[in-house]
Amino acid sequence: MEEKLQELKEQVLKDLANITTVAALKDMKIQYLGKKGSLTEIMRGMGKLSPEERPVIGQLVNDIRNQLEVAIETRSKELEKVELAAKLAAETVDITLPGRKPREGHLHPVTLTLREMKKIFMRMGFAVMEGPEIENDYFNFEALNLPKDHPARDMQDTFYITEEFLLRTQTSPVQARTMQENKGNSPIRMICPGTVYRNDYDATHSPMFHQVEGLVIDKNISLADLKGTLEVFCKEMFGNDVKIRLRPSFFPFTEPSAEVDISCVMCGGKGCRVCKNSGWLEILGSGMVHPNVLRMSGFDPEKVSGFAFGMGVERIAMLKYGIDDLRLFFENDLRFIRQFK
Repeated sequence: MEEKLQELKEQVLKDLANITTVAALKDMKIQYLGKKGSLTEIMRGMGKLSPEERPVIGQLVNDIRNQLEVAIETRSKELEKVELAAKLAAETVDITLPGRKPREGHLHPVTLTLREMKKIFMRMGFAVMEGPEIENDYFNFEALNLPKDHPARDMQDTFYITEEFLLRTQTSPVQARTMQENKGNSPIRMICPGTVYRNDYDATHSPMFHQVEGLVIDKNISLADLKGTLEVFCKEMFGNDVKIRLRPSFFPFTEPSAEVDISCVMCGGKGCRVCKNSGWLEILGSGMVHPNVLRMSGFDPEKVSGFAFGMGVERIAMLKYGIDDLRLFFENDLRFIRQFK
C-alpha cells in the first residue's frame, strides 16, 4: 500500500505540471482527492492491514494528502494569475481612442407635427384644452347634433365599451364640454389635440390616431374668420406659397360645412401622382357651428356665432414629410423613425 501511495503522489505531481487551466485543475483534484477519487480507493484497503501497520499507513496517507493539497493550491494560484493576465491583456482599453457618445433619443414625427401645430394656434391666441379618451355617448354624439338614430353615426366605426360609454371617435367632445362649462359665456378660442379611435385600418387609416380640433365662439364670427385662420395655419405649416380652397360639404355639427384643400405640397399645384393630377390635397373639415349645437350648450345663436375645424395629425405629418403609408408611424421601425432625428 505504501508503494501505491507513493505512485499516486508522483502521478499527481506529474499531472500538475501539465495542467494549464483552473477548470482542469479542479477536475484533477476531484479525480485524485475526491470522495470517489484514487486516494479514497487506496484507503479502503486499510482494513486488510495488521493493527501495527494501520497507524503508519494512516499517517502516510495524511502526509501525502496534505502535500498534494498544498501543491494543487500553489498551482491553482499560478494558473489564476496567468488567466487574469490574459484577461487583462484582452480587455486593454486604448485611452487614446475618442470617447463613445451615448445614443440620444428624439421625438416621434407625430409628436413633432403635433407640437408645431399647437405652437401655430397658440401664437394666434388659442388655448389648448384636453378631455377624456373614454367618453360618454352624450358628449361624443348628442351634444354635437348627432342623436342616437342619426345616420351619420354609421360613418364613425365606433368602439363601444357599453351602450353609454365608448372610445371617443373625435376630439369634438372636448369642445362640447368646454362650451357647457362656460355656460353661454363667450369668447371661446380653443384647440383640443388628442388621441381618437375608430374601427378602421389600412394605408391611410389607423384604429388609433391623433386629431387637432378647433373652436371659436364670439360675436360676429363669420366664414371669413374661419378661412383666414386656416390660411394662416396652412402657410405656417407648409410654407407661404401654399394656397387653400374651401369646398361645400356636410357635417352634422356645422352649417354651412366645408372641406379644406391645400395646393399640392409635392408638385406646387401643377398635378402629380400624390394629388391625382388635381393640384389639390384635402387636409381637414370645417364649418360654422350649427345653431343646435350652440343652443344645447347654452349659447344664443342670435347673439353669437362660431366656427369649428378638425384635422388628423398623421395626415398633416404625411404631407409635411412626404410619407405614403400611415402605418409606418406605429410599426416602431427604427429605420423609419431615425430619419426624423
